[in-house]
Amino acid sequence: MQEVLLNLLKQITKEEQSILDGNSKVEKDIYFSGKDLVVDSKKMLEKGKLIDIRPHTRFVHFPKHRHNYIEIIYMCSGQTSHIINDYSEVVLEAGDLLFLNQNAYQEIKPAGYDDIAINFIVLPEFFDVAFSMIEGENILRNFIIGTLMRDSAPMDYIHFKVADILPVQNLIENMVWSIMNKHPNRRQINQTTMGLLFMQLVNYSDRIDKNDPKQYEQNMTMSILRYIEENYRTASLTEIADELSQSVYQLSRLIKEQTGQTFKELLQTKRLNQAVYLLTSTALSVEDIISAVGYENTSYFHRLFKNKYGMTPKAYRDSHKKI
Repeated sequence: MQEVLLNLLKQITKEEQSILDGNSKVEKDIYFSGKDLVVDSKKMLEKGKLIDIRPHTRFVHFPKHRHNYIEIIYMCSGQTSHIINDYSEVVLEAGDLLFLNQNAYQEIKPAGYDDIAINFIVLPEFFDVAFSMIEGENILRNFIIGTLMRDSAPMDYIHFKVADILPVQNLIENMVWSIMNKHPNRRQINQTTMGLLFMQLVNYSDRIDKNDPKQYEQNMTMSILRYIEENYRTASLTEIADELSQSVYQLSRLIKEQTGQTFKELLQTKRLNQAVYLLTSTALSVEDIISAVGYENTSYFHRLFKNKYGMTPKAYRDSHKKI
């Protein structure tokens, strides 16, 4: 992060000065509206705003709490230690990103002077533009979005270790700069930037931290979804089970529990999505497209396609031709 921004974020806040002067606890009135320890978006955001940032409060233990918004934590320098849902200790290092949905309970150990983190306070509707920018149905993207947006999600948090991914770092810094400097049109700029950030992060799902044993099943699921995205033409449950040293039965049950779909259904979704992309963006024949997405039986493909889209592949192509 640029030195100018970092120096601004290092400045001791009024709340931090009170802590350094002997106030050993978080000032709950700043964050919470009621007795429940739920950080309230109405306290954190001005009326009408969908996103804002605030530096993480240092020098004090932040008690167990959750949020009624989506929180994104970006570690600018140093490190912070977060206890998620009482069992997972997530250590954020410089350049890391932590996404927390509204179901996650979080506790934060005291941070030192050089441990600079930024909290993005984000209302769910802010993501509308971002998610619309990710074209097509990507099963990996859908899993990540579901984690952030659904009341009952497969994961309560996602920890990206992306310090060395320059596009990701630049996009985050752009949002921080825009919000801090209150740029004109900043909502549109930041929603678009968030979309670009998600497009990058979907490509770097392999950078999701896999060291937490409590996240084993979720990380296994991410590996399977990534395998389908990258190998949809020849993918098989037996092959990925061998790669992950799991039995076909165990993996099949895990996929169903985590995604609500079978491996066959996920693979079929990916193949049909890819077929739609090829139908609308290339001049390949329908027969070539069927082969390209991994089907040998053309009659079977036509039946699957019509069941999902209500028309034949040719009719779909004709209906989506640009005038």
